[in-house]
Amino acid sequence: MKKYDLHIHTHYSPCSINKPASVLARAKKIGLDGIAITDHNEIKGALETHSLNKDPNFEVIIGEEVMTDQCEVLAYYVKEKIKPGRYEDVIREIRRQGAVCSIAHPFSGGRRAHIDPDFFEKLPRKFLPDALETFNGRIVFSSANKRAKALAEKLGLAQTGGSDGHFLFELGTGYTTFEKDLRTTLECRITKSYGKRKLAVMRRLLSFFVLKFKRLI
Repeated sequence: MKKYDLHIHTHYSPCSINKPASVLARAKKIGLDGIAITDHNEIKGALETHSLNKDPNFEVIIGEEVMTDQCEVLAYYVKEKIKPGRYEDVIREIRRQGAVCSIAHPFSGGRRAHIDPDFFEKLPRKFLPDALETFNGRIVFSSANKRAKALAEKLGLAQTGGSDGHFLFELGTGYTTFEKDLRTTLECRITKSYGKRKLAVMRRLLSFFVLKFKRLI
């Protein structure tokens, strides 16, 4: 069974300080089999981390966390940066690139509004994501992850887990398990998500201060 953290940020995200080389080293040290670099509306960090990886037994997925009018979408195996925009347009572009996707932290609250379950329940099948992120390591209340899991089961979607790591110590606090390759298991809806929430409020506050500091300089 493979174990991937499918939601990691680097310093190419305005709220993170992770260096790609450090992310790669840390992920291998804690025993992950692969990672997805999903910076906010950017793939430079993913491309850099991918180029640094020389281990054929460790996978670095080129990903992106794309802002839409409905939610944030975690795109995996992208070939080009995807622009933020209407949800349906982002999904079209993900499909055009032959990528797969998961909805990030559907019920996270805080600065982000919850997704509207009715919106996804009424969507044509072609616009549904491949998965929902049903374990996010930064979620403050466990009920948010539980709601995401219930919605994924209702919609018949795969489930992903990720740390949403903006700092090295966060990596691996959320992860996805599967057999064979990720793309196939997402499409077959047979992935599972796990993790442990640790100091979620503190981690969010740290990212807030990093964001403010980066803006100042």
